[in-house]
Amino acid sequence: MKTLRLIPLLAALFMLNVASMCSSDDDNSNSSQNPTPVINTVNNGTWRITFFEDSGNNETNHFTGYNFTFGSGNVLTATNGTNTYTGTWSVTSDDSGDDSPSNDLDFNIAFSAPADFTDLTEDWNIITYTSTKIQLVHVSGGNGGTDYVTFEKN
Repeated sequence: MKTLRLIPLLAALFMLNVASMCSSDDDNSNSSQNPTPVINTVNNGTWRITFFEDSGNNETNHFTGYNFTFGSGNVLTATNGTNTYTGTWSVTSDDSGDDSPSNDLDFNIAFSAPADFTDLTEDWNIITYTSTKIQLVHVSGGNGGTDYVTFEKN
């Protein structure tokens, strides 16, 4: 009989615990992330693309041999020793509600040429980053395609 009395008590305790965890998550969802650690990471050294998928098509080979430098003044340079292309980059806190989650960081890349590099022109969401690897994703609002790019430090 004592066991039967414990079951409702344990259930209530469990529900209170779950409710408090949900409440904590909700409080954090309204705060913007700080872009400075990501900026400091990419400003250090040169990077290469080790994976690029455009709407399900692996197009990593378009960037083979290119080293990317995320320089000061938001200048992005890609060079393979023969060709050099210049674009822009930035990391910004995104709390505009245009994507999910809406309090993430956007890794913005823009190239005007050549065509393969213009495919990188997006406001990417950061999946993960370490001091040697950054994984990004972009979900297109137009055709619903999902693109992925991974930069690894040289």
